Amino acid sequence: MMVCHCMSITDKDIHSAMDWMRSSDPDTIITPGKVYRALGKKADCGGCLTLFMDTMRKSDSLEVPAQLRNLRGTRKRNRL
Repeated sequence: MMVCHCMSITDKDIHSAMDWMRSSDPDTIITPGKVYRALGKKADCGGCLTLFMDTMRKSDSLEVPAQLRNLRGTRKRNRL
């Protein structure tokens, strides 16, 4: 399915980029900007961002690595 008409990005492109990023660096935080850069493109009009994000959320690669979860809560507890 075409997600971004301006840059000709499909849902398969997004999932492939996310899978590539996760396999090359398991600890990375994947953002839309990083996906665009991995595809060698950049956002143009921004009209696709909602669909782009929905497509990203459907990927298992989007999950935050376990060692990076709840860092904000951990820092607060360590300060007390």
